[in-house]
Amino acid sequence: MPKASDLAPTVVEVPRIETHKLRVNILGTSPLILNRMSEKARQELLMPRGRMNAAQKQSNLKHDPLAEFRASPYTLPPDAPTLLALMASAFKGAMCTAALDLPGTKKAQIGRLAYVEGDYVPIYGTPRLFMSVTRSADMNRTPDIRTRAIVPRWACRVDVAFVRPLLTAQSIVNLLTAAGVTVGVGDWRPEKGKGSYGQFVVVNDDDPQFLALLSEGREGQEAAMAHPEPYDNETADMLSWWSGEAVRRGFATSA
Repeated sequence: MPKASDLAPTVVEVPRIETHKLRVNILGTSPLILNRMSEKARQELLMPRGRMNAAQKQSNLKHDPLAEFRASPYTLPPDAPTLLALMASAFKGAMCTAALDLPGTKKAQIGRLAYVEGDYVPIYGTPRLFMSVTRSADMNRTPDIRTRAIVPRWACRVDVAFVRPLLTAQSIVNLLTAAGVTVGVGDWRPEKGKGSYGQFVVVNDDDPQFLALLSEGREGQEAAMAHPEPYDNETADMLSWWSGEAVRRGFATSA
């Protein structure tokens, strides 16, 4: 017969866990390309207008670089410290992807145990207009010109909540540090394989470059979005040609 001790219920010890929050200072080390889907593109998804015939194509601008530039960033309401923003999920996604390359961590585990608070993260820095050749997603990879806002020097603060003792504050800093090098945020980031934009490092509160960028707040961003400057010579040449050609053909633009 089994002993009475063998029939005793097994006691399961569940360790106590708690949520801790950490504010992390992010300083960009390569330009950030903002990549929000435009209103026009979202409206086309919601209610497609169908294919245009040749006459309609001739009477409509295929691209309006200034409108595309202003539509490319996420923007915050007037009471926010900046106009520009990134989705908070971009930084969580970067942490999860970085976990794939770090020993002792798993992407799914980081996704469960840590998250960046809020929907959007305010981005500090002055935007410029950036035009570049991209490839469409069709079978022929058709080339096209895309216009976006780019922030050459940028910074932000992210508030990360995580579960202790399964994660520590140092683990979060290590994940974000790795994400800044190997993953990045925004368009043409290292995660995609070809670009090196949107990289960043974690810095202290007294970092002089970080503090200088915090002074480039909403007012300067609004002025830069209203009267943009080209990011580079290629952009300046393309924008100059487009502006003259649009006037010559009689198109109304967003200038």
